[in-house]
Amino acid sequence: MAGPIEGLGADEALARLFLTPEGVADPAPLYRHLRSTAPVHRSATGAVFVTRYEDCARVLHDARFGKNPEGAEPGLVPEADDAARRFREEQRERLRAEHRAASMLFLDPPAHTRQRRLVARTFTPRRVERLRAGVAASARTMVGELAGTGGGDVLEVVGFPLPVAVIGTLVGVPGSDRPGFRALITAMAAGVEPGASLEELRRSEEASEEVERYFSELLALRRRQPADDLLSDLLAVEESGEALRDDEVVAVATLLFAAGFETTTNLIGNATVALLSHPDQWRRVREEPAIVARAVEELLRWDSPVQVDVRRALEAAEVAGERVAPGQAVVTLLGAANRDPARFSDPDRLDVGRDEGPPLSFAAGIHHCLGAPLARLEGQEYLRAAAEVLPDMRLVGSPPRRRRLALSGYSAVPVEVG
Repeated sequence: MAGPIEGLGADEALARLFLTPEGVADPAPLYRHLRSTAPVHRSATGAVFVTRYEDCARVLHDARFGKNPEGAEPGLVPEADDAARRFREEQRERLRAEHRAASMLFLDPPAHTRQRRLVARTFTPRRVERLRAGVAASARTMVGELAGTGGGDVLEVVGFPLPVAVIGTLVGVPGSDRPGFRALITAMAAGVEPGASLEELRRSEEASEEVERYFSELLALRRRQPADDLLSDLLAVEESGEALRDDEVVAVATLLFAAGFETTTNLIGNATVALLSHPDQWRRVREEPAIVARAVEELLRWDSPVQVDVRRALEAAEVAGERVAPGQAVVTLLGAANRDPARFSDPDRLDVGRDEGPPLSFAAGIHHCLGAPLARLEGQEYLRAAAEVLPDMRLVGSPPRRRRLALSGYSAVPVEVG
């Protein structure tokens, strides 16, 4: 971390957290500083930042806080790019003018309730669990490639191919089309970063439009030729006379496909770096197979693929004594909540045997990540395969971190084995 933290003002700490390579690469010291000096802070932009586990959980569960897609879009962090802020505002106006269906990620009840209820009828935990044997076989094959070549980039060999194969099969994206999504989804993900540049936002919008066009065309094909996949099921799902419109199916498919591998790719990369940087914990995973499910929870807590979630007040409310006006942003720093000593004992220690309840890595409340069971399953099967096939896996150098905090991960995780 560049520069001393002691005495740092909260706004300066937030700017360093979101807008500097050092802050993104190692946010834990800044999280500690904010929790101890300004656990609930109204920033210069007007957004309220919360860092304690209990405060974050209350906001995420409170029906007075939602996504408010029709509200204003102020910058969330100090020193935000004015051109980028204006682009976000213009983008929201364009979407409203075109009456395009919003992803349920950005909807409030009753629209969110209706869409999520219909999607949940097809994307069920039972359906996810039926994938386990196939995921385990794929994970074992992919880590076997690392063993066969003496190492490589975990993200290139497993972190991208595994989740994209799983979500691709589930949604119904042909195998030949899947490789082209990596750059598109990576570009899309940059658009959710509070500190995104104007160029990143433009590329994100272009990538989103390209992905939506793809799923619109695939949807038209599935109308003519239904298949055994989620896209066909979303077309057919109906409850009490209600069904999803075509533009809603496209929005849902885009969300599930993008979120289905972006967060899981980061989970696999982050978990690999965390474990190989803590040889005693990697040894426990190898020697105690029964601990894998708990290990994944701890790795999600330790270095969450999602560090930030934003809500907006739908009415006048209060957050830990701080008054919040309608439309005002409340930023829950999930990464800080996951290191809160009031919730987790010795939180800066990685302990794969920890059993102190779930972290907030998949958020909470009505917007709790629908794909969380699938991400957990893939993380578990990757760890099982890696522990058995790559017991002597070692990091090569210092893996480069992507300059992103909201969706946090590495750009490469090089390892050597054997």
